[in-house]
Amino acid sequence: MKRKAGQDRAITAKWRPATQAIRGGTARSDFGETSEAIFLTSGYCYDSAEEAAARFRGEAKGMTYSRLQNPTVEMLEERLALLEGAEACRVSASGMAAMSAALMSTLSAGDHLVAGRALFGSCRVLVDSILPRFGVETTTVDGRDTEAFRKALRPNTKAIFLETPANPTLDIVDIRGVCDIAHEAGALVIVDNAFASPVVQRPMDLGADIVAYSATKLMDGQGRVLAGAVMGPAEWMEKTYLAFTRHTGPVLSAFNAWVVLKSLETLDLRVTRACENALKVASFLEARVPRLLYPGLVSHPQHALAMAQMSAGGTILALHLEGGRKQAHGLLDALALIDISNNVGDSRSLMTHPASTTHASVAEAVRAEMGIGEGMLRLSVGLEDPQDLIEDLDQALKAVGL
Repeated sequence: MKRKAGQDRAITAKWRPATQAIRGGTARSDFGETSEAIFLTSGYCYDSAEEAAARFRGEAKGMTYSRLQNPTVEMLEERLALLEGAEACRVSASGMAAMSAALMSTLSAGDHLVAGRALFGSCRVLVDSILPRFGVETTTVDGRDTEAFRKALRPNTKAIFLETPANPTLDIVDIRGVCDIAHEAGALVIVDNAFASPVVQRPMDLGADIVAYSATKLMDGQGRVLAGAVMGPAEWMEKTYLAFTRHTGPVLSAFNAWVVLKSLETLDLRVTRACENALKVASFLEARVPRLLYPGLVSHPQHALAMAQMSAGGTILALHLEGGRKQAHGLLDALALIDISNNVGDSRSLMTHPASTTHASVAEAVRAEMGIGEGMLRLSVGLEDPQDLIEDLDQALKAVGL
């Protein structure tokens, strides 16, 4: 594989994000294809036994096995690193593979983790139930209270894990403030940035050490493939993350990597349009439901902080109905255009009831602590005409007496 002319990192790093999303990391075979090639191969051949041995020793360039390297996968990793402003990136089979590997490669028995309490359901299970099984102490705090992170620190705190905007409560965490606190204590900060994408928010610009994604969401953005990504310093990636993942195998397939690569070409366009749509839909819902949370609205309690670290309000809304699960499910069932689905970041608008879907595996008391009530609905706004979305929501709200 040959890098396209001018693909030196010193040059590509200077490109603006829209250019990086299309051309970053491009490598071509001897055929000179314009679109990235899919290398559907599990292994690689060598000209001699010594060449094979040299590659495994790390003394010769070249690939050894697609659990470790693949040309298509490497193009995606380089492109994502450029978009995020990271030294290195490794992609994985899913967002949860990325989150779990980032945490489990960093933490060991006897370490302490501080996490924001508002997280994706599986992340809360990971923090609350799985990590403690391996001797990792965990403390969850209200991420909206920056000082709560400082108070939770212990001498053995190794990392802080947070998600902002949080799923599904849309809590905003002061990334820079938390990073300052963590770094004073010698702890790493790991940020789940899936709800924002690098188009809306770049946590490393605010001091974060590691950024993790479910690339299934906005990066693919069309509901087709599962993918995850972890980005960070090259030394950490080599000595910590890869030391774990090369032997545990949460690898992304070449085909899925190619799908995400092609999707990145329209990431900025899609996210920008979806954010514009979300603001219009949120403005409508704000006057129709008892409580509406959207970071792009002045009514959001952390609007100022959100706009200080995000370029837009994002694509996700949270609405709270007073009629509990019955009314929430009734609204979902009355929708004619918007789909009932637990995914987010799709070109199609999707709505779900977190308490019975994405966070059903979280204990009821923990859901209450997180702010996930029975009347809460999460809406992921897509690329449809926003007026059609508003009209669909209007008739569904009327159907449940709102």
